[in-house]
Amino acid sequence: MKPIHVVAVAVASVALGIGVGYAAKQSPTLLDLNASKTAKEAGLAALAEADRLAGVGTWEMIAVGRVYYLTGETQKGQALFDRATAGKPDPSNWERLGQVWAEIGDMAKADDCFQKALPLLDPKDDTGQAEIGAWFIRNGQRAKGEELMSRALQRHPAEIWHYLRAAEALLGVPPGR
Repeated sequence: MKPIHVVAVAVASVALGIGVGYAAKQSPTLLDLNASKTAKEAGLAALAEADRLAGVGTWEMIAVGRVYYLTGETQKGQALFDRATAGKPDPSNWERLGQVWAEIGDMAKADDCFQKALPLLDPKDDTGQAEIGAWFIRNGQRAKGEELMSRALQRHPAEIWHYLRAAEALLGVPPGR
């Protein structure tokens, strides 16, 4: 019978060899391939890859569309927003898109998105009500916002995030992520 330390060394050597071989076969990442490019060129390459990876994920499409839109590629951004909200979108898609439009500074489009989200919300979705309520408060529709906040707090009166969203909105602090 071999001493245990000889077996342990043999097992460790095999594992190390497998790990080294695996690491040698790893492909370089997109960022590795773009390291010599300017930040803008590398960023656009990363965005194109994110766009490809978004597939049919609506949250992903909205996130990629946001970056396109904020970097001046408004047609590409809008196309992704339209795809994400085609058919029967989830209320969270309208909420996310409303947040993007608010960030862009188009409050009319943001308001439209939040208005579309409201009737689609599950009445038990107090988080959605609180998020949208905070947006309404932040944008001059305090009564409407407080009504949604009240509904959310009736369901969960000790929910810290509802109180934080209300505090942010009432104190003029940008929403946390």
